[in-house]
Amino acid sequence: MSMETKTDGSLHEHHERRWIAMAVLLIAGFMNLIDVTIVNVALPSLQSGLGATSAEIEWVVAAYIMAFAVGLLPFGRLGDMLGRRRIFLLGVGAFTIASALCGLAPGIDTLIAARVLQGIGGAMMTPQTLAIAQVIFPPKERGFAFALFGVTAGLAAVSGPLIGGLLINADIFGLTWRPIFLVNIPVGLFAILAGLKFIPAMDGNRDVGIDLGGIALAALTLLLIVFPLIEGRELGWPAWIFALSVAAIPAGWLFVRWQHRQADAGAPQLLPVTLMANASFMGGVLTASLFFSAVPGFFMVFAVFLQTGFGLTPLQSGLTTVPFSAGVFLASMLSGRLGPRWQRERIFIGSAMLLCAMLWLQALIGGLGTALQSTMFLPPFLIAGLGLGTAVSPLFQLALANVPDRDAGSASGGVQSFQQVGGALGVAITGQLFFGHLTPASGPGGSYATYIDSLHQALFYPVFAFGLTALAVFFLRPQSMPGKVS
Repeated sequence: MSMETKTDGSLHEHHERRWIAMAVLLIAGFMNLIDVTIVNVALPSLQSGLGATSAEIEWVVAAYIMAFAVGLLPFGRLGDMLGRRRIFLLGVGAFTIASALCGLAPGIDTLIAARVLQGIGGAMMTPQTLAIAQVIFPPKERGFAFALFGVTAGLAAVSGPLIGGLLINADIFGLTWRPIFLVNIPVGLFAILAGLKFIPAMDGNRDVGIDLGGIALAALTLLLIVFPLIEGRELGWPAWIFALSVAAIPAGWLFVRWQHRQADAGAPQLLPVTLMANASFMGGVLTASLFFSAVPGFFMVFAVFLQTGFGLTPLQSGLTTVPFSAGVFLASMLSGRLGPRWQRERIFIGSAMLLCAMLWLQALIGGLGTALQSTMFLPPFLIAGLGLGTAVSPLFQLALANVPDRDAGSASGGVQSFQQVGGALGVAITGQLFFGHLTPASGPGGSYATYIDSLHQALFYPVFAFGLTALAVFFLRPQSMPGKVS
């Protein structure tokens, strides 16, 4: 069956091979999602293999998150302009090329640059997947189709640490950590070829426009916040580092003023002024940013703690965190069935569970000597995973509850962008707390007590973030506008 497209990218009839197209979208999304968890397990091997500093290791994580965060909104708009399948496939291609560059990187600088390209590729793919699925499925099938994205995310979370540990442990052809990136090449090539065959072409609307000035100012503001936090310790906190931090304030102000200027001129806005004026939306996204800021930084330093501090293999490290991923998967399945019910209560319960789990981990770590049994972390990690899975869905729903339908697309992209900004900031803060307490001589075989104290200090940030989220939820308005996004 041939299929015509309208100028706005919608389809006159639903795609007869839509489930095959859906499989292609899920494979590409899985490749993107699993890369995050795999990298966390590989960080200690990567650091020793490339002789990287602690700040450079932080950039391996933060560079991807920053590029992904800044790119989500503009690439979502670019898909509307130039065609969603076109931008999706270009994103898969960019991600695949970047994965090859990561796997072949001769040094840490090349790897960080390739991670930026990976983040851009991920940002090109992600907004298109739901938009394409929305178009190719009839309304009665969309609920099940969208649920598959959640299942895929859960599977990526569970399998990522295991696959990463297995690949590094196998030391394929003596490549140590490099196969965690190189494995994306055949997957990406398959997704491109299958996408060209099975995903329908969709015309774009070039009149939509894109806010290049907003993109530049948003990227500058984020860089001015994160760069001093990551590099300040390595550079000895010179005065110019503090000047950069202060400069983030006028940069953020300029971004807001630019958005108002665009609105007054009737020009495209990266983050619509109507959303910035929506107190319910802004309160929701700031709470979500705080919540998600505690997750990637914690897993980054915990992998270093296990592998560099206590000599666990990448596979053992990955197995240690599997209860967390399993908890996220199980709770997400249950939370999805609850729909929009008890949103604030679920966010509070999930945040409280995460807070208790982090305090439990602090207590366990404080009592360690020179021996570590990974099974001791099973209960708090399982509780933490259940907490995260419980809170995630209602966090997004509550942030979008009072958003007008006309702003739904921008709002959804905005929530994801703020989530990633929070993650980048959390990586910088948690890394500062952890690496700042390691002595210069700390390394493989170094002082157990040093690593114990460093992780104990680093855990204060997730304790703070989850505790504050649990309190902030009482100030968020529950869903009260029927017919809005949830």
